[in-house]
Amino acid sequence: MSTLVALARAQAFAAGRAQPIATVRHLHVHDHPLVLIPLAMAGEANAPLAAMLGTSPDRPRLLFVAQPRNRAERFAFAATLAAELVPYLTSFAGETEAVAVDRGRDVRHRYVDAPQIWVPNTGGIDFLRLFGRSTRFRRVDGDHPVPPTVPLLGQWLTFLAGASEVPGSSLLLNAVQALGLHWASGQSGAEDAHLAAQLAWIESGAAAAREAESGPVAGPATDPDFDNRVLAPLISDSDPSLPAVLHDLLLPAWQQMWRVLSLLRTLPPGDRVALRWDGDRDAYSSFVEHLAESGVPQPRRDGAVAAAARLQRLENAAARYAVQRAFDDPLVMAEYRLTGAAFVGVVTLAAPDRVDDTGKRPVLRPRIMVATTEPVRVEPGANLTSPARPAQKAKVISIARTESGWDVLLELSGGMGRKLVAEPGSVPLAGEQLLLTTLSEAYRPGAAFPEPAETPWTHGGPPEPFSPGE
Repeated sequence: MSTLVALARAQAFAAGRAQPIATVRHLHVHDHPLVLIPLAMAGEANAPLAAMLGTSPDRPRLLFVAQPRNRAERFAFAATLAAELVPYLTSFAGETEAVAVDRGRDVRHRYVDAPQIWVPNTGGIDFLRLFGRSTRFRRVDGDHPVPPTVPLLGQWLTFLAGASEVPGSSLLLNAVQALGLHWASGQSGAEDAHLAAQLAWIESGAAAAREAESGPVAGPATDPDFDNRVLAPLISDSDPSLPAVLHDLLLPAWQQMWRVLSLLRTLPPGDRVALRWDGDRDAYSSFVEHLAESGVPQPRRDGAVAAAARLQRLENAAARYAVQRAFDDPLVMAEYRLTGAAFVGVVTLAAPDRVDDTGKRPVLRPRIMVATTEPVRVEPGANLTSPARPAQKAKVISIARTESGWDVLLELSGGMGRKLVAEPGSVPLAGEQLLLTTLSEAYRPGAAFPEPAETPWTHGGPPEPFSPGE
């Protein structure tokens, strides 16, 4: 937990109302999302009991398993879930758009939109991940066959669960994490896992949150007391009232989910949210293409090379997401100003047409002086960036102490055109307020990994050829 978020939690506790910790929305909220509330039996390993899902708040669809310990009924539930979920997921695989690649020398195509699934909490994502693993390898022939849609559902759930691990992705989202990204409640992070209580802190305050704590939870596991008192007799007696009981249990969470979406839509999206959604559309398009070409299910575990490459992609995505959030949101950037990784100042002097001719050819290198009252914790030679001009580097030439703060001399490069005269507006002029930071959106190249067949023995050696049944 950062310092400012901790302060916001303390203020929320004192005021009895959640406090905003973002000025913009840092995720994409789809115009037509699908809400899915999975429910599993407590004490049973990934045994589905019910699910409420749909794309309209007025038309929830309830799926349930009358006997969760019955294998055949569980896979019948998977087939029914697939019949509801897969058509939604594939409905966006229609219209495409051309995207320039290789500096405009080639094009590729991606779908103009992609699906978005919402679950209540991280437990819901974990349930879908495990349910995808338990279904994507099922055979459609031989002993104990399942409908073809069951392994297809498993592949989709595995894809979505993998996408949810990518920082900034909006393909599979959970409500408590989305709320916690934008508001700080007056309770602990663990208590925020209770969707009803967290939402009440934002909408009404602490008193409403205390009342919400006693209401039904949003899954994915049922309450053991509910299992013993209510669920067990209904299942053992095959009571026909089971669907009505499950519907009443899930309906509050269903209504809360749509209130979360409405609440998030009140925030304007950050400037870089659309860029990350483009990445989601790329991932979706690639997966649809994979299903059309080979349809081979994802392996149970990655080999050493694939795991290392995926880890680096996630690390790069996390670093890029942190920078983008800070550039989009002054409240997020305030954290970096607090630690000295950013400061705000006013340009007092500017030489926009300065040319450096000490090298083989003259290059445009304007210099500016920035006066700031904030602590400057960078050294001469460091490269800074301004969110107002992210393609431009500002090299620190010198730092001088003044009576009111600091004077920072900077040399600019990039983002000014290709001539020896800067394009209008590309160089900050005297009087402009400027935010400078060590954060950068610069491209992070991937590491060079060996081919899987060259995996060293220290990492298990070359992996065995993948078989879908393994």
